[in-house]
Amino acid sequence: MHSRRTVLTTAAAAAAAAAVAGAVPAHAAPPTPGRQPVPDAGTLARLRRLIARMTPEEKAGQLFVMRVYGHSATDPDPADVAANRKEIGVANAAELIAKYHVGGIIYFSWAHNTREPHQIADLSNGIQKAAAAQRVPVPLLISTDQEHGIVARVGAPATLLPGAMALGAGGSAAGARTAGRIAGRELYAMGIRQDYAPVADVNVNPANPVIGVRSFGADPQAVARMVGSQVKGYQDGGVAACAKHFPGHGDTDTDSHVGLPYIHHSAEEWERLDAPPFRAAIDAGIDSIMTAHIVVPAFDPSEDPATLSRPILTGILRERLGYDGVVVTDSLGMEGVRVKYGDARVPVLALKAGVDQLLNPPDLSVAHAAVVKAMAEGELAEPDIDAKLLRILLLKERRGLFRDPYTTHQDVDRVVGTREHLAAADRIAGRTTTLLRNDGGVLPLSRRRQPRVLVVGADAAAPSGTGGPPTAVLAKALTELGFTAHALATGMTPDQRRIDEAVAALGERDAVVVATYNVSAGSSQRKLVAALLGTGKPVVQLAVRNPYDIARLDGVRAALASYSWTDVELRAAARVIVGRRDPAGRLPVAIMRADAPDQELFPIGHGLAYP
Repeated sequence: MHSRRTVLTTAAAAAAAAAVAGAVPAHAAPPTPGRQPVPDAGTLARLRRLIARMTPEEKAGQLFVMRVYGHSATDPDPADVAANRKEIGVANAAELIAKYHVGGIIYFSWAHNTREPHQIADLSNGIQKAAAAQRVPVPLLISTDQEHGIVARVGAPATLLPGAMALGAGGSAAGARTAGRIAGRELYAMGIRQDYAPVADVNVNPANPVIGVRSFGADPQAVARMVGSQVKGYQDGGVAACAKHFPGHGDTDTDSHVGLPYIHHSAEEWERLDAPPFRAAIDAGIDSIMTAHIVVPAFDPSEDPATLSRPILTGILRERLGYDGVVVTDSLGMEGVRVKYGDARVPVLALKAGVDQLLNPPDLSVAHAAVVKAMAEGELAEPDIDAKLLRILLLKERRGLFRDPYTTHQDVDRVVGTREHLAAADRIAGRTTTLLRNDGGVLPLSRRRQPRVLVVGADAAAPSGTGGPPTAVLAKALTELGFTAHALATGMTPDQRRIDEAVAALGERDAVVVATYNVSAGSSQRKLVAALLGTGKPVVQLAVRNPYDIARLDGVRAALASYSWTDVELRAAARVIVGRRDPAGRLPVAIMRADAPDQELFPIGHGLAYP
């Protein structure tokens, strides 16, 4: 079930070819430490025969991983059929597979793929049944973005775990591995065999609009330790892990979904800041690595995004780092990869750069036709395409898809959202909440001194099925801990009416917990906090996304960070707020002063404890 990853470096590829010819026995040489042995000759021969049977159209299709709307492979809701016809030209997943021979499908909650675990398992089985009906039957690699924390496509009753920065605050590599193993086992039971996680970006830029708490932190060596452990966890659980976003998206101030970010690190800075987590992932035997739509002029003066850059993907990732597992693009529908070239050139350039899998192009018909044309004209050489297909098929082989791609409701019930997994999630989360400030001993709140608590603040929508809103979750958790708590969601941009309402509601209560969300210089959340402080009542500020909020909140005497607004992290924060759990989290990033951004307010590793 959990076979090993293969590293096909140039030398290993030669050894594999010799093994196929019978020149050397399989596994004759010991593998490189932390990496995986060459597959046996029989497996290589069988997969190469499969590739040889494919037409150019089928080979091109196998390189794509595509979205599709609907909860069912053959009978989605009419609205999903309409969306599929408009965007892809098919009615459902089965037609997508039959028409384009895609090698993978990615699940999204917004595409209605992930309603609940039994439905997900049925959808996965329907997809694999459609794949088995092809002229050349190849099981599909079904994937999703289940990073946990603020990015989770599969919600409750699956187990929801702390996200990366929360795990970084907890500091336990064993905890990260356990979280990965639980996530992997549950995804596997639902027929999902690849998770686009962990994030290997080092978040050294507090203004990063797209990574932030999706990163384990700002210390490259600490991030590397957590990434390596979580890779092992996911793959222990049976799914392919995917480190993202190479060569490192942590020092950007532009979101590649909407623009083209630049990374201005020198080669030496990249080696020190960005490379360690990806090296750790490779040493841990990772199955796949995702590219970033970012420009790194130090490595490619053409200023092509990394996804389309041969100097970066082949020169650095494959040759310098020695990685020859599967390379998958970030979504080709993102603006960062579309600003320089048209949608027909992007997939061809990505394949030439060193990519194996093309994720979610905006127009599959255009992208597929472009790849087929480039193959016919010799721009994409057939041996190179076959090598990419072999990597993909070896990954599918390692993840058991050729042996048995199906799952059952019984598998789901045995694994998904079990008491054991839920308890483990709470234990892991219990180490993550960070107490940043506690002047005058405001915390912990006491049932004797502050029995009546108001909870106000941000009402960010949690990932589908993961709970929320934060105010309601916190109030419920505090009530279960013996307090009388009332929730009043004031939002991320409270107007004066909502601020006045919060102040009035606090009048008859003993303390207030205010959930803040990425407070900026001009945020009206600052006015809300100032008004609450003006009442003289104890005010507890909890940052429910990036932990930097305290730098802009003058006068706050009690401040914590939960690194997410999902239920498991908010329950953990509630236990800390009332003293049922000592705050154990330590900042995995530095918080800089708002009035002097070059000076630290709180350094990496900061975190207070109760007396």
